[in-house]
Amino acid sequence: MRVAHNPTEIQQSLGTLRKQKSIAFVPTMGNLHDGHLKLIAKARELADIVVTSIYVNPLQFGPEEDFDTYPRTFEEDAKKCQASGVDFIFHPDNLYTQDGPKVTLCVDTSLSVPLCGSKRPGHFNGVATVVNLLFNIVQPDFALFGEKDWQQLVIIRRMVQDLHMPVTIVGVPTQRESDGLAMSSRNRYLTPDERLRAASLSRCLHTIRQGFHDGESDSKLLLERGRNVLAGADIEPEYLEICDEETLEPLPRLSRSMRARAFVAARIGKARLIDNMPLYTMEAINS
Repeated sequence: MRVAHNPTEIQQSLGTLRKQKSIAFVPTMGNLHDGHLKLIAKARELADIVVTSIYVNPLQFGPEEDFDTYPRTFEEDAKKCQASGVDFIFHPDNLYTQDGPKVTLCVDTSLSVPLCGSKRPGHFNGVATVVNLLFNIVQPDFALFGEKDWQQLVIIRRMVQDLHMPVTIVGVPTQRESDGLAMSSRNRYLTPDERLRAASLSRCLHTIRQGFHDGESDSKLLLERGRNVLAGADIEPEYLEICDEETLEPLPRLSRSMRARAFVAARIGKARLIDNMPLYTMEAINS
């Protein structure tokens, strides 16, 4: 496994390999957990060469968010990458010019304002900009993203479509702890009591999905059931919505033919946690 610290270095390393081998790319901000390792494992199945980036992107953090305190654990991450079969780690100090980027991507408000975008203005512009940069540098055949960040996945897929990027985007199902909590680097912010309460996020989504499969089609009533689960854990959601999983538009009433997905976000202690779940399937919550 090799570690590259600047774009020229990784491009030179991949240049000759690209002519003969396929490349799968897993972009991360580090502090790797089993969810990231599942992405890497899938990447190994898809391509000859696996590249993982570790870069905490300042453009996607707001002024009151946790950029300075976001966990940076490169030595541990590198060991996990090596054990998982990563071929290259791209670990740049900075991807932007000294005076900051003057040209960035702007995501249409129909995708950037719903859900997380309402509380994180500019966040998805920062995500799209850095992913575009990373794609230009690595030039992968495949790029893998976790479905926990579903809104991000939708935006990246649309970016690739709209900008005619020659990369296949692969979504990998959310990895969960034994009690259903979605794996996240921010889970480490939780105290033991908060960690127990946080499991209610996935229970809330599962309750909504079960209600739909039991025959309820009124989203308002389904969301009320979900809020009751959260209230039992003393959690006030930042949002709890049922939306079309491609357009992210709210769905007041549901039918079996809809690709509906329930979304939740909440602040628990110092952690802002998100989760989502499709309503059209009933696979086990921790699958």
